[in-house]
Amino acid sequence: MTGFQVRPVEGLPEVQPGDDLAQLLALAAPDLADGEIVVVTSKIVSKAEGRLVQDTDREASIDAETVRVVARRDSTRIVETRHGLVLAAAGVDASNTATGTVLLLPMDPDASARSIRHGIRERLGVDVGVIVSDTLGRPWRLGLTDAAIGVAGLDPLDDYRGRVDSYGNPLQQTIIAIADELAAAADLVKGKLSGIPAAVVRGLAPLVTADDGPGARALVRPAHEDLFRLGARDVVSARRTVRTFRDEPVDRDVVLGAVAAALTAPAPHHTTPWRFVLVETPAARTRLLDAMATQWVADLRADGFSEESIGRRLRRGDVLRAAPFLVVPCLVMTGSHTYPDARRAAAEREMFLVAMGAGVENLLISLAVEGLGSAWVSSTLFCQDVARAALDLPDDWDPMGTLAVGHPLIDPPERPARDLLDFIAVR
Repeated sequence: MTGFQVRPVEGLPEVQPGDDLAQLLALAAPDLADGEIVVVTSKIVSKAEGRLVQDTDREASIDAETVRVVARRDSTRIVETRHGLVLAAAGVDASNTATGTVLLLPMDPDASARSIRHGIRERLGVDVGVIVSDTLGRPWRLGLTDAAIGVAGLDPLDDYRGRVDSYGNPLQQTIIAIADELAAAADLVKGKLSGIPAAVVRGLAPLVTADDGPGARALVRPAHEDLFRLGARDVVSARRTVRTFRDEPVDRDVVLGAVAAALTAPAPHHTTPWRFVLVETPAARTRLLDAMATQWVADLRADGFSEESIGRRLRRGDVLRAAPFLVVPCLVMTGSHTYPDARRAAAEREMFLVAMGAGVENLLISLAVEGLGSAWVSSTLFCQDVARAALDLPDDWDPMGTLAVGHPLIDPPERPARDLLDFIAVR
């Protein structure tokens, strides 16, 4: 490829619901040739498909189009749509449409692109590629650019992995978003204020394929590969209890990073009441878990539980044996104040316990942000002396629980909805 040209498609009328876009494009660009690529703004696709909504409340339309809020600041929302797109306001647009109406994104932009492509072929007898574009922002970058949300007749990605550069270096990560680059190039001649909603790219015929291809869906990064999956609103709720783990080691540095996050929790009197025991050696793990199990069995037998019931209760602790990494958070009262009466002495310890809980929650959330699952087993509280001895801890370290950490084997189920009013008192 030595170069290409981009030209606007002029003369398109104001698109109305039910209009045949392929027919309108064929009339406006009758000289379309094999191997050319037609880039159409999603606005006219939405208009033709009846995605124009009489709605003075744009926020309600955004709500309806949103499957996940990624981030929010003031009135700006970055959300995920049903298409898998992450963009501002779910693509709901109040520009270039009559007052009191908003435009929603096409229901299936890839299907829209295929329909336009097939319609042009029927009318003009040529095979072209088609891109449906929309305007997106980019994280960490100012300004907007057009990107492909629907594609037909070309591969949206050009995978360079396995090739070598001019210096002979193998390329390992490079995948070029060809469809997005074409959408952005076409927008240079379409523009936001010119009233020209389509453009034609000439000179890149090798990119156009005989079949429709995988569509723009191929551009959406799978959730498990997304290092930035969690938006500001998702971080806290990302913490879920995970009880089954993959047979894969845990990166110790990631755990240390989570411990560092735990140390940022608030604590009374400028103290640091947390200590975290990383149970890394098989001998220490076995010694701890066997000692705790022995104590639990003795307690349950003393309480009159049957052997069958004891067995069931012990199995709840199997998550600790299955996890590839264990952390035992401990409370230390260093820096606490001494009071002569029991009421204030008890309150002082509770202050430190609250700080301990805040530190553990920071730890759990930080692990989740890093893609690790965890399960908090608080039964260690029933055998603090045993756990302390098994781990050879100082007398003033009080084990508060044991945390199982690992890579989740499966995604945890959705958290059931709760009525906030059940947990709120207003005075």
